[in-house]
Amino acid sequence: MRNFSIAGLQLDLNYSDNLTILTNAIIQTSKRYPWVEMIVASELAVGGANRSDKYSLDNHLGTFQELAKKLNIWLIPGSFYHHQEGKMTNVAPVISNTGELITLCTKTYPFLPYEEGITGGDESCVFEVPDVGIFGLHICYDLWFPESSRALAMNGAEIILHPSLTDTCDRKEEKIMARATAVQQQCFYIDVNAGGKQGCGQSIIIGPEGEILTEAESIEETLLIEVDLDRVKRVRARGIKGLGQPLKSFRDNPNPFRENKVNKEYLDTLGKLEIPQK
Repeated sequence: MRNFSIAGLQLDLNYSDNLTILTNAIIQTSKRYPWVEMIVASELAVGGANRSDKYSLDNHLGTFQELAKKLNIWLIPGSFYHHQEGKMTNVAPVISNTGELITLCTKTYPFLPYEEGITGGDESCVFEVPDVGIFGLHICYDLWFPESSRALAMNGAEIILHPSLTDTCDRKEEKIMARATAVQQQCFYIDVNAGGKQGCGQSIIIGPEGEILTEAESIEETLLIEVDLDRVKRVRARGIKGLGQPLKSFRDNPNPFRENKVNKEYLDTLGKLEIPQK
C-alpha cells in the first residue's frame, strides 16, 4: 500500500490580505493532525483577486518554504499572481517537506472574459512524492477543459490536486465535472475551494471510481483524507468496477485527437469571448 495523508483547507477568507489566516491555519492543522503529510489551500488564498505586487509569489514563497520545512509537510499554499517579464500569470507552488520548491503550476486557462490580463500556461504540471506516487496539479478553470486532466493522467498523475476559487452559482456544475474527471482519468481528485468572502466552499474529494470520499459545506472546514495510490494502479489495470479502462484505450488510439481538427467556420459563429450584455 502507498498511503499518503492530505488536508484540504477550505478557509473563511477575506477578499484579500489573508497571509496570517492561511499560515495560522497551516500550523494549527499540522499540530492537530500530526499524521497529515500534505496541505493544500485554495486558489489565490492570500491575495484574492488583488493583483498588487504585494500579494505576488515572490513576496510570499520564502515564508511558505520555511513553514513547510519547519512542519515537515508538503505544501501547496494556493496560487498567486506572478509578476515577471512584463506579464502576469496565476501560479501555484509545490513545496516539499524539506522546503524545496519542486515546481510551479501555471494556470492554463484564465477565467476569461472575467480574468482579463492574465497569461495562460502551456505545460501540464506533474511531480513525484518519493515512495508515494505521481501527483498532478491544475488550477480552478482548468477543470472545465478535459484536455487538462487528460494531459496530467497521461503523464502518470495518480492523484490530481485542484485549488479553486469559485463564488458563483455554477459550483454545482463544477462538482459534477470533478467527479467526471476522477472517473475519466481513473484517479483521486482533490478539489479545494475558498470559503468566506472569497468563495462558496463546497470542496470535494473523489476516488478513482467516481465515489465521493468527503464533501464540505460552505462553512470553514478541513477536509482530511488518506489515499492509497495502489488503488489507482489496480483500477487502471482492471477497469472501473472491472469494466471501462479509458486510459488504456486512449493510449492505444490517440491519433483522432492529436491532429487538432476543428471546424473554424463554425467556431467563428460563436462570437467574441466577452462578458454577456443585456
